[in-house]
Amino acid sequence: MRVQAFAKINLTLRVLGRRPDGYHELRTVFQSIALHDTLTIRRRAGPLRLTCDDPTLPCDRTNLVWRAAAAVWTSARRRGRPRDISIHLQKRIPMQAGLGGGSSDAAATLRALATLWRVEDERVQEAAACLGADVPYFLEGGTVLGLERGDVLYQLRDRARAWVVLVVPPFGIGTADAYRWWDAHRLGGHPINDLQPPVVRRHPEIARIANELSRAGASCAAMSGSGSTVFGLFRTRPAAARAADSLSRRSQRAWVTRTLGHAEYQRLAAN
Repeated sequence: MRVQAFAKINLTLRVLGRRPDGYHELRTVFQSIALHDTLTIRRRAGPLRLTCDDPTLPCDRTNLVWRAAAAVWTSARRRGRPRDISIHLQKRIPMQAGLGGGSSDAAATLRALATLWRVEDERVQEAAACLGADVPYFLEGGTVLGLERGDVLYQLRDRARAWVVLVVPPFGIGTADAYRWWDAHRLGGHPINDLQPPVVRRHPEIARIANELSRAGASCAAMSGSGSTVFGLFRTRPAAARAADSLSRRSQRAWVTRTLGHAEYQRLAAN
C-alpha cells in the first residue's frame, strides 16, 4: 500500500492569545498543496518497523508515524505494540518549515492503517485529535478554517487554483519557539501571519524573502505557520517558475507546487 501525505500552507494565521491549557487560541485558514511525502506500507512479520530516506529523522516511538500506527492498533482493539507491518517514509516536505509534514504523515498513517485494520472513522478522528492540533486538518484537506487550537474545522469553498512558490531558508524553526517568541513580545498585526513579526526579529531573512516574492509578482507572500518556509501565490505556472528561479540560491531552496481543492485532496490522499 502506498499513500501520499500532502503539505499545507496557512493563508492566514491569527494568534488571539494563550489558552489555560497552554495552547494558543487561533484563527487560521489552512490550504493543501501538492508537495507531499510518500508512505509505503507492507505486511511483515514481527514488530512494527519504520524507516525513512532522511537519516536525520528519528524512526523510533517519538515519530508521529509510529505514534499514529500505535493509536490505530489500539483503536482496533489489538493487544501489545503494533506489529506485522513495515512503513517506509519518503520525505519531501522539509522539517521545521511550517508545512505540517509530520502531522500530514501521521494523518496518512491513520487513514491507511484504519483501512487495513478496519477501524471506524470516529475512532480515527479521536486518534487524530490526540496526536496533534494539526492532524485532524490533514484528514480533510482543501481550504479549511481552523479555530480554537486549529483543530475545530470548517470546510470552506475551494479557492481558485494558484501556483505556489515555496522558499525554504537554511534553518528551521520549532513551533514551540515561534509561539514562545510571540508570547514574549505579542508582536501581531501582520496582515497574514501573526507569528511572522516575532520570528523576523530573530530571522530577518524571512521578511527579505517575502519582499522578494512580492516584487516578483506574488499576489500574497508570507511565512507559513511557524516557519521557516515563505510562500508566494501566483496566477500562472510560468510566473511562479520565474520567481522560483530568481530566488534559488545555494543557501535556500525554492520550488513550485500548486494548491489542492478538497475533492482532489481526498482522491489523491486515498491512493
